[in-house]
Amino acid sequence: MNKFYGTGVAIVTPFQADGQIDYTGLGNLIDYLIDSGIDYIVSLGTTGESATLSNEERKKVWAFTSKTVNGRIGLVAGIGGNNTADLVEQLKQFDTAGYDAILSASPHYNKPTQEGIYQHYKAIAENAPLPVILYNVPSRTGSNVNAATVVRLAHDFKNIIGIKEASGNFDQINQIMRDKPGHFLMISGDDPITLPMIALGAVGMISVVGNALPRQSSDMVRQCLAGDFKAAQKGHSSLIEFTRLMFAEGSPAGVKTALKSLGICGDTLRLPLVQVSDNTAVSIIAETKKLAK
Repeated sequence: MNKFYGTGVAIVTPFQADGQIDYTGLGNLIDYLIDSGIDYIVSLGTTGESATLSNEERKKVWAFTSKTVNGRIGLVAGIGGNNTADLVEQLKQFDTAGYDAILSASPHYNKPTQEGIYQHYKAIAENAPLPVILYNVPSRTGSNVNAATVVRLAHDFKNIIGIKEASGNFDQINQIMRDKPGHFLMISGDDPITLPMIALGAVGMISVVGNALPRQSSDMVRQCLAGDFKAAQKGHSSLIEFTRLMFAEGSPAGVKTALKSLGICGDTLRLPLVQVSDNTAVSIIAETKKLAK
C-alpha cells in the first residue's frame, strides 16, 4: 500500500513521426521520471493514449515498461473499458510481471447507473490478478461514480484499495473520506487540486504534469504529506500556469510539447488527437524552460 503514497505519473506513450511507438523515447521518459524522484508509474492510462493502441501494442508497452522500470519504483497498469466481459478477459490474460496494481477507469460512453458501475467493478474485483484502484473522471467518461458507490465498493472488496478521484467535487471527496474503510486510499487525479485534497487526507496524486516536471511535482506532494503546506503552497503556485497550459488544448498534447522541448521524446499523437497550436506551443516551451531547472 505504501507504494501508492506520493507521486505517481500517468506516462505518455511516445510515438515516432510515422505513428509507431517510440520505445527509445519511452525508455528515456521512464529513466527521467525515476531519476527525478517520483514514486510510481501508471502505464497506459488515459494520458498514454491507450484507446488508440491495439491489444498487441498494449502488451508490448506493458512488457517494455516493466522491463525498463525493473522494480526500481512501483508500477500500475491502466486497464479499463466500457465492455465489462471483454475487460474481464483482458484481466485474465494480463501478464502481471513487475506490476503492483491495476488502475481501471469507470465505463465511458454507456452512461451506466450507479448499480451498473458497481456491478462492473464487482466483475473486475472478482477477476483482477492484482489490487485494483478505481478511477473516477466524469469529464472523460460522461458519468460520475458517486460517493455512495465508491464507499460500497471499498467495503465490499478488499482488493479494491483506492480511487484516483478526478471529479473535482469536494462534497463528494469529503463524503468518501468520511465513510471509506481505513485501508482505502484517496489519490488525487487532478494536478491543480492535489494540495487541498492531501489536506483532506489524500495520500498523493497520479499526475499528468509530472511527465515533464517530475521533481517539482513530487517535491510539492512530499511537502504536503509532511504537513509543510506553507512550502507546498509555493510549489503549487509556481505550477499553476504550466498546468493550465498542459490542458489548454487537450491532454496529452500539452505535456508532449513540453517533453519534446526537454529532449526526452517527440510530440506526435495518434488521431483523433493532434498537436497543440503554434501559439500554445510557444507558451508551453517558455514556461517549461522557466521551471525545468
